[in-house]
Amino acid sequence: MDASYIVGFVDGEGSFHVAFQKRPELKFGWQAIPEFHISQNFTSREVLEEIKNFFGCGYIKANDAPGKRDKTLVYVVRDRNDLQNKVVPFFRKFPLHTAKRGDFEIFQEIVQMMTMDRHLTSLGFQKIVRLAFRMNANGKYRKLNINSILTPNILRDYTLDAQVIG
Repeated sequence: MDASYIVGFVDGEGSFHVAFQKRPELKFGWQAIPEFHISQNFTSREVLEEIKNFFGCGYIKANDAPGKRDKTLVYVVRDRNDLQNKVVPFFRKFPLHTAKRGDFEIFQEIVQMMTMDRHLTSLGFQKIVRLAFRMNANGKYRKLNINSILTPNILRDYTLDAQVIG
């Protein structure tokens, strides 16, 4: 499997996404989870296996979207180390050709910010949320809206250290 095949495949069937999971025990009550996905019908699992082997990370699972009657599989990379050291460098070296390129640019910025622990500051977390909601048609298909994550406490409670993120 070569790089150009993977780039074309991701342009058609892939996505870069940042999910938000409610986690009351965390500082801001939410966890930001950057994810790289590739979807494919279950009859083509082999291609997902080849891509997984190419990157040397991630996992394949059934698509758990509620109400789906098809048997779509999804290759997922969530591990930040794998995203930072395998996925992001690959797409920097071999750029996407569709609008997904813009999503990737935002995604790599978020992954970098999280690698630098910027998600642990109020201002950094706010920036990640705002960036994430610019991805994938400005969050058109998100189940949450930005205001459910950026509560008044998060918007109000920032430190001088966080202001350098701007």
